[in-house]
Amino acid sequence: MSQSHNGALDNALSALSALHPKKIDLGLGRIERVLKKLGNPHLYLPPIVHIAGTNGKGSTLSYIRAMAEAQGLKCHVYISPHLMRFNERITLASKEIDDTTLIDVLRRVREANAGEALSFFEATTAAMFLAFSECSADLVLLEVGLGGKYDATNVIIPTLSVITPIDYDHAEFLGKDLAGIAREKAGIMKRHTSCIIGRQTELVDAVLDAEGNKLGIKPKFLGQDYRSYIERGRLVYEDEKALLDLPLPALAGLHQIDNAAVAIAAARALQISDKAIEKGLQTVNWPARMQNLTTGDYAKTSLAQKVIDRDGELWLDGGHNAHAAKAVSNHIADLESRDPKPLILIIAMVENKDRETYLSYFAGLAKALVAVDIPDHNSASREDLIALAKKNNMAGDKADSLSEAIDKALGQSDEPVRILICGSLYLAGRVLAHA
Repeated sequence: MSQSHNGALDNALSALSALHPKKIDLGLGRIERVLKKLGNPHLYLPPIVHIAGTNGKGSTLSYIRAMAEAQGLKCHVYISPHLMRFNERITLASKEIDDTTLIDVLRRVREANAGEALSFFEATTAAMFLAFSECSADLVLLEVGLGGKYDATNVIIPTLSVITPIDYDHAEFLGKDLAGIAREKAGIMKRHTSCIIGRQTELVDAVLDAEGNKLGIKPKFLGQDYRSYIERGRLVYEDEKALLDLPLPALAGLHQIDNAAVAIAAARALQISDKAIEKGLQTVNWPARMQNLTTGDYAKTSLAQKVIDRDGELWLDGGHNAHAAKAVSNHIADLESRDPKPLILIIAMVENKDRETYLSYFAGLAKALVAVDIPDHNSASREDLIALAKKNNMAGDKADSLSEAIDKALGQSDEPVRILICGSLYLAGRVLAHA
């Protein structure tokens, strides 16, 4: 791929960014207008699985995709944000969209929009629908961008709705009322459409159940209608019709048992075979979610080699809210109980994230923190992160680069360390690009 081609894609994306001053502006009027001018491509798609939630959307989608592809199905996939390249957001028939196709659909959206207000996410979502409608596939896996009811993806009638765990995040758009957030995300439920619900608080379960009742549907709830657990090193899944003995999922972390359960329930609703479900659990791939960079392809990189040379571990996680911190800290605590090593955090967070609550989950677990910035993003100050580290009884330091941060983390102990790079998907993308 030539540099000029990349430049053409950058120009196409930049042109869309100029159409609307707000990065996020929830509402369906603008995207419905432009989709109508494009011939309503969102109405001409294969069966759709629509996925909302605060945490676990990406992992759950990845499991469903791996299971569907193990069955031989071709999947259209839409996710956001991307880690390294914008093309990651749109998968056509199980292959990442190429630059030529992407530039073409972005141009056509811009022309159909004719200079009217349209947010960047709305424009790229319209481009996605256009691309999907012009390429044959068996299944669409559609991840909500933000919220649910007024998210730009919520213009479709899905075959199946999936709602992963709901918690506080994006308070500036969704508010700080958990019941209100749950109602917003429940907006992806539709009449006559099955809905699979991940693990929630009692309050959220009650809200989702009530919203389902209004539509005349009975969602299936994790812990009530289906469940999964670990037994003798295997994943056991149960619902009213089946008891499956499966391998543990390839993605690390105890929270992945719940994510896998939601995906299995969804796959069964889609009539994907038990054999394909089993294979999908083992072949699933979702970067930057408790990803061990000292094994596999990334172990050969300069960042990982520094750690491997000192017999340490290097982990990467892009979660950025309290719910994610809880899940990651639980996994680290489990690792610590089996193989003790000093834990050092390399962290950056976007300014609007709740860093105080995030870091509180690592109190008593992490020995030290090294704060870095996220280039081209509004990062929380490193000094603030260091102050919060000290409040949680961790040593605090800062670094100007990832390489320097690794050196400083290794310098925190004479013995092998466990390093966790965390706090932001944008940072995770930089790590994977650097590696």
